[in-house]
Amino acid sequence: MQAKDLRKGTTIFFQNDLYIVTDYRHYTPGNKRGFVQIEMKSLKTGKILQNKFASDDEVERAVLDPKPCQYLYHDDQGYHFMEMEDYHTFALSADVIGDSKYYLKENMEIKIDFYEGNPAIPEIPKVVVLKVTESPPWIKGDSVSNNMKPAVCETGLKIQVPLFINEGNEIKVNTETGEYIGRA
Repeated sequence: MQAKDLRKGTTIFFQNDLYIVTDYRHYTPGNKRGFVQIEMKSLKTGKILQNKFASDDEVERAVLDPKPCQYLYHDDQGYHFMEMEDYHTFALSADVIGDSKYYLKENMEIKIDFYEGNPAIPEIPKVVVLKVTESPPWIKGDSVSNNMKPAVCETGLKIQVPLFINEGNEIKVNTETGEYIGRA
């Protein structure tokens, strides 16, 4: 594939390692040739690199095999999952999971992309339902405008929610932006 076709979330081979594109920008400066500036994260080491490609440079795309898996638990060895097809269990490190840890609940089913039989990338749904465990009370008179207050969810996610959300409420959260969407 050409570098101009890269997008956030695309997996590629670069310098004999497997990377996922975390940020992408395509520049076309005036009368000069266009180029692509990407930020990518190594799936093996978690190292983040930035690189610039000409728009028409060829980049080798990695083909991944998604499999349904169930999140089991977290401990010192990492985040443990079970394949739903053959009930094989495996752990992913905190580097691989990244901020997705705030959206994982026990027994939740997600897809994990495998490369050459090894788990590589978890695919978290775009919207998850989380329970609010901490939220300061609403004070009358705070509702002059569209005010928000801090809240902590069951997974440790800290988020801004509307004033009417209380402890124990379930809310929908956008996993791409980490923002409140609505009540569940």
